[in-house]
Amino acid sequence: MHTLLTTSDAGASALGLLLLGLAALAALAYVVLFVAALISIVCSAHTAGMKLAWLVFAFVAPFLGSALWFLVGRRDAERQVLAAR
Repeated sequence: MHTLLTTSDAGASALGLLLLGLAALAALAYVVLFVAALISIVCSAHTAGMKLAWLVFAFVAPFLGSALWFLVGRRDAERQVLAAR
């Protein structure tokens, strides 16, 4: 009976470590996405007002703001550069 509990505890411990590792990896990816979005916003061709709006949105809703920047905002900045040429 004692062996069964030890094996079960080891499995639960391994699962806990796996979940902790996955959570740490997800948190790291979240931070990298947020920092990359901030750098990309600051270096974009948008006007200062639009940059400020995107920065505020990124800080108020970090995941959503960062994701939308890469899906919508960055493309819009690239279009403005091409239209200016």
